[in-house]
Amino acid sequence: MSGLEIPLSFALIAGAGLYYATTKHVEGCKIKVIYTEEEEEDNKHSLNAGSIIRNHCPSLTDPAQAYMVPTPYLCSGMLQTVYGTTLAKKHDSTSNVKYEREARTMSDGGTISMDWYPSRPSDQDDAIKQRPIFVFLPGLGGSSHEYHIRSTAKKLSSSLESVGPCTVVVMNHRGSARTPLTSPRLYNAYDTTDYADIVQYVSECFPEAPLVGVGFSLGANLLTKYLGEQGSKTPLIAAAAICCPFDTEIAGREMDKPGFLNDRVFQPNLMATLKRALKRNIDVFKKKYSDSEFDAIMRVKRMSHFDNLVTCKEYGHANCWDYYRASSSTAYVDNITIPFLAINTEDDPVTPFRGVPVKKFQNNPNLALVQVKHGGHLGLFTGLLRPSIWYLQPVAEFLGAVLSLKKE
Repeated sequence: MSGLEIPLSFALIAGAGLYYATTKHVEGCKIKVIYTEEEEEDNKHSLNAGSIIRNHCPSLTDPAQAYMVPTPYLCSGMLQTVYGTTLAKKHDSTSNVKYEREARTMSDGGTISMDWYPSRPSDQDDAIKQRPIFVFLPGLGGSSHEYHIRSTAKKLSSSLESVGPCTVVVMNHRGSARTPLTSPRLYNAYDTTDYADIVQYVSECFPEAPLVGVGFSLGANLLTKYLGEQGSKTPLIAAAAICCPFDTEIAGREMDKPGFLNDRVFQPNLMATLKRALKRNIDVFKKKYSDSEFDAIMRVKRMSHFDNLVTCKEYGHANCWDYYRASSSTAYVDNITIPFLAINTEDDPVTPFRGVPVKKFQNNPNLALVQVKHGGHLGLFTGLLRPSIWYLQPVAEFLGAVLSLKKE
């Protein structure tokens, strides 16, 4: 065998090995979709979640598309999650949105800021007032300015086939996105009142516009809980929940575990965001808390300690774990009456997949769960040189299908 043949043989073997390993990796990235299968598969006009998935969501069912292959250098849930948090200020062609802000005073005197994209529908333009409106709900410490929020807003506002242009409004939680605190009451995982009021307000302002809910992380939990509480009374016609914890006690205990990322990344970032909001609005917050209580709150370093001092006092829970149990949306999933898509990853370090009530998705025909092997928390980045958010397409397909079917 010549000197040229030896390296060529090794190259062929290495190439075959790489192809085999890549194929096995890609096969392991197949999407699993869970829903009730009682309905016949050929009913293309049904609003049952399973029928919508089968007939209108090729990114979840087409054998050539139904994969979420993570970016190679973001191969773990932690890397996906951390990478997503570093993009907060990034603006690119998929996320360069400019909002129009509206402030809404709530019944207790608190303030919610609503960021509209591309703008709040004009009272003079009947056609724009009839466009579908997506009502977003960010996660803990998040706002309309997060990269994943902006990217989803841009995708849903302009990329829904057979639906046309849509409007997005992001409900920023009290004190977030530089929303002034005009009441000492803060947002939390338990109380869905603010979201219910905003949805009702949007519905009354634009009665001819179909409304759709989209929640992220803690916002997804609030959205899910709200839908179960409201049942058939909700003005929303469909919803999507991205990385919903469902069982917030499991998520809370996971976040409270000692470890490098919790101690040095997640907890410090969350607490810094909350403390900045409190410092900016110290006069309002001190109407309810004494100087010593406020000082104690500002010294805490973990979300569970903050909830013990603030949230539990507000709602009468014995401790943070009692509060987390009461906040879980799992118990409300059975009562959801509209098409509902949930997307969760198996390697989510913030909201563990073991908290997802998989069996409930098999028993309620309105629900569909997309189980993704890789993606972390609010990551799900795919692609090599320019990672993109994978879930934008299936969310657009599912919600776009509901809007289209409702028009028929």
